Amino acid sequence: MKSTTPLTFSAKATLPVGFRAAGIIAGLKKNRQRDMALFFSDSPATLAGTFTTNQVKAATVRLDTERVANIGMAHGIIVNSGQANACTGKAGMRDAKAMAEHTATQFGIAPELVLVCSTGRIGVPLQMDRIRPGIEKLAGALSPTGGEDAARAIMTTDLVPKRYTTRFIANGRPCRLTGIAKGSGMIQPNMATMLAFLLTDAAIDRRALQKALKAAVDQSFNRITVDADQSTNDTALLLANGRAGNTPLKPGHRDWPAFVAALDGLTFRLAMDMVRDGEGAQKLVTVRVQGARTAADAEAAARSVANSFLVKTSWVGSTPNWGRVMDALGYSPAKVDETKVEIFYDKLLAVQKGLKAGASMARLSKVVAKKQFTLTIDLHLGRQAATVYSCDCTEDYIRINK
Repeated sequence: MKSTTPLTFSAKATLPVGFRAAGIIAGLKKNRQRDMALFFSDSPATLAGTFTTNQVKAATVRLDTERVANIGMAHGIIVNSGQANACTGKAGMRDAKAMAEHTATQFGIAPELVLVCSTGRIGVPLQMDRIRPGIEKLAGALSPTGGEDAARAIMTTDLVPKRYTTRFIANGRPCRLTGIAKGSGMIQPNMATMLAFLLTDAAIDRRALQKALKAAVDQSFNRITVDADQSTNDTALLLANGRAGNTPLKPGHRDWPAFVAALDGLTFRLAMDMVRDGEGAQKLVTVRVQGARTAADAEAAARSVANSFLVKTSWVGSTPNWGRVMDALGYSPAKVDETKVEIFYDKLLAVQKGLKAGASMARLSKVVAKKQFTLTIDLHLGRQAATVYSCDCTEDYIRINK
C-alpha cells in the first residue's frame, strides 16, 4: 500500500510537538560561532540509530551505539562542534559520559536517556571547562523554535545549515517529521562524516523504527561521496515521542507507508544537500552504473568512478574526459569488458563499445558545465544497477583541508 497524500518538504527546522532545541556559543571554536546544540523531547522517545563502520570510532559513537541497542529510549541529544572526541582514549569516554550526566542533571532524568554527539578535529580532548557551562546555558535556552539555532551550531566546514520538515497522517492525526544534519567534508559511506538528528511526534514501534532508519540511510547517506574519506563520528539518530497520539506505526499499519515515504524523502534531501555543500564543491553529479553482472559489481564500479580524483577534477574544468571514467572502471573490483561499455553524459552518448561515440566534445562539455548532471555507465554484462551521488573537487578542497 502506498500513501496517496503528496508530501511537501520545507527547508526549515520546525520541530514536532513535544520537542525543543537550542544552539549556543560555548567558546569551543575560535571564530565565535554557535558550537553546541541540544535536542530534547519533553517525554521519553523511542530511539533508533545508525553509525560509522570505521574501526576507529569516537567515544560518542561507542556510547550511543550501546544505548541504542540496550535501552532504545531517549530524552535528549547533546552535541558539540569543534572537537571530535575521537582517538582520545579512556578520558574521551569519561568526557562523553560526563556530557550525558551533566545534561541529565539539568532535567532530573537518567543519564542513560541522553545521547552524545561530537564533531570536529580528531585527537583533540574536549574542552570540558567550556562544555559544562555550555550545557547549562543550552538547558535554559531550549525552545520549540530553537531548531534553526541548533542546525547552525552543529556545522563545521558546512557553508549552509541542512534541515527539512515534512508532515504525514497517522490514524487521521497530523504528524511532523524534522531532520537536521551536518556534513561537508570527509564524506564517504558507510556512513559519511555527518551527523543527522531526525525527530517525529508520531508513535512508532521500536523495532520497526530501527529498520526504517537503516533502510532510509542505505538509500541516502550511504549513497553519497565527496572525497572517499570515511569518518570516526558518523551518527544518525531518530527519535519518536508519540505525542501525535496515533497507534504505534509498524509494517501492516495502514499509515506505515506514509511514514516511510516521509523518512526516505527527508533523508534523501539532507544527503543531497551534503553533496552540494561538499568542501569546495560546485557541482552535484549522479553516477549510475547499470548492466552489471552482480549488485556488488554495480556498486564497486559506481564508487570507483565517483571517488576518482582524476574524474572529479575533470568535472571542475567542464571536461568530458571519458577516458578517466574508463580507467576508473577498469581498476575497480567489478567485472568489466571494455568492448561492451557505454557512457552517457545526461542523454548524450560519449562512448559505445569502449570507443568514442558520436557526441561532439563541445556538446558533452555543455553537459559537464552544468551545476548538476548524470553520468550513466552501461556495462552490458547483466541486469544489476547502482547509483552514487558525488561532486567535483576544486582547489578550495585543498585550501579547506591543508
